[in-house]
Amino acid sequence: MKAEELQEVLAADGTTIVVGDADAAVTVELFEDPRCPVVEEFEATGGPALREKLARGEVRAEYTFASFKDDRIGGDGSKRAVNALRAALEADKFAEYHAVLFESAGAIEFAGGFTTASLLSLADQVEGLRSRTFDDAVRTMKYEDFVTASEEAYEAYDGDDPRGPGTPTVVINGSRMTGGMYDLIFDKESFGMLLEARFSTGSE
Repeated sequence: MKAEELQEVLAADGTTIVVGDADAAVTVELFEDPRCPVVEEFEATGGPALREKLARGEVRAEYTFASFKDDRIGGDGSKRAVNALRAALEADKFAEYHAVLFESAGAIEFAGGFTTASLLSLADQVEGLRSRTFDDAVRTMKYEDFVTASEEAYEAYDGDDPRGPGTPTVVINGSRMTGGMYDLIFDKESFGMLLEARFSTGSE
């Protein structure tokens, strides 16, 4: 199954973007900030394993997007990127745009961060994404309320820390990856084996 064929919907909570087969044996919850360099590392290392499992229908991914990096290092790039990702979902192009956005995140941050121009330029790499509706949503921050609500959902996830759990946070079938397990998410083979183990056992 190609990225453009994956099911992708906004969950009833209004902040979680769900990608993949609703009946998948494994659910992977991910908390990501588009400007976080550690998220960029995860998407380049463990991310390919996740995408392969999504394509096979073995995994469902549930994304919650944070934008705290803007407050910590200045600018509004995270907020603009999250808004653009939400706009891509409306066009049924979220998974494809998500992949393109994180592939380019480091270079874009180095060049000044996510801007309206850079986000639209990235959209050119996703066939069928650019349209007046998408472009207007990116330019006007149409989904600003979603951006705010998503950051609040991220902050609320870890009741012990009002700043949120950190990004990336990865939760597999309800189990948050910490310690040595967290290290595994940054290696394609190791993360793939971890997901396969959860798929094979149905472990919670």
